[in-house]
Amino acid sequence: MRALPRHVPSSTELHGVRWLRSSYSTGANNCVETACPDAPPWAGLLAVRDSKTPSGPALLFSPGSWAAFAAGVDRM
Repeated sequence: MRALPRHVPSSTELHGVRWLRSSYSTGANNCVETACPDAPPWAGLLAVRDSKTPSGPALLFSPGSWAAFAAGVDRM
């Protein structure tokens, strides 16, 4: 079984996703956005992109990896 890539070169490859921005974000457009693709092969992963470059690359995380990352940031 081949492992899925952990990024896509352009977030436009993730068709039909709804990108969400944190409620803590300001209007300066300097934050990240997240989406939950529901179509294969990325179904079940969390996509993260830079809001300044909406058609740029997106990183893909498993739910457990994202939870561990968020918990680590929260401890900082």
